[in-house]
Amino acid sequence: MQALPFAFLAIVFYLGAGSWQGLALLRRVPQRPLLVRGIGLLAVISHAVVVFASLGDLDTLNLDISASASLISWLVALLLLAVSFAKPVLSAAAGLFPLAAVTILLVVGLPASGHREGLTPGIAVHILTSILAFSLFAIAAMQAMLLAGQNRALRHHHTRGIVQSLPPLTTMERLLFELIWAGMLLLTASLASGMIFLDNIFAQHLVHKTVLSIAAWIIFALLLAGHHILGWRGAKAVRWTLGGCALLLLAYFGSKFALEVVLNRP
Repeated sequence: MQALPFAFLAIVFYLGAGSWQGLALLRRVPQRPLLVRGIGLLAVISHAVVVFASLGDLDTLNLDISASASLISWLVALLLLAVSFAKPVLSAAAGLFPLAAVTILLVVGLPASGHREGLTPGIAVHILTSILAFSLFAIAAMQAMLLAGQNRALRHHHTRGIVQSLPPLTTMERLLFELIWAGMLLLTASLASGMIFLDNIFAQHLVHKTVLSIAAWIIFALLLAGHHILGWRGAKAVRWTLGGCALLLLAYFGSKFALEVVLNRP
């Protein structure tokens, strides 16, 4: 791959920024949001070269499992940096940046499937809304895990370490539901565009992805309704969020793994 030097740089930058943020959460080093954003931005720029090299031509994209994972992790990192200027989400970089580095290793180390997707405007809308929804829910999943750690520490009266590094519990919960609302809007758009622009969204090679995505949509809808009507929060909100995100992970990467790796089909 011609983008190999950029892949190496992106991995180093992601691990550097993620490690600093992780150590800052544990209060081993001081909080340096400008440093994390700066190194993270260098990682995202380097990663962009890898992404576009792996995708190929815009009219026929390579969307195999490794290229898709790299694309999504790049969007997650890009969204995380952008949102961090308005919302306190930068703590999620401690987990999400190293994951992005892993996806770069995959796209560099695994051979491309050779299958390329023809891209019409309608299909492009469906793909874009799908990966943006997944990216937002990935950030929400990391936010939920941080919230779970914060809840557990407070229940055991541990007021040092991660509790001192994170925003107040109410702010963390509010941010989690804001991410879920944004992700739900995009997931709804993804499902709607799939029904409109795909020939048969319940075709044999799509049915598992469709069913799991709809199940995730229902879980998130019930969570938002439960939060608004019944005041669901805390551990219950975390469990429902992680459950919905797990279904989306299976919907996208589980189906790709089964088709491309197990069945050896594009």
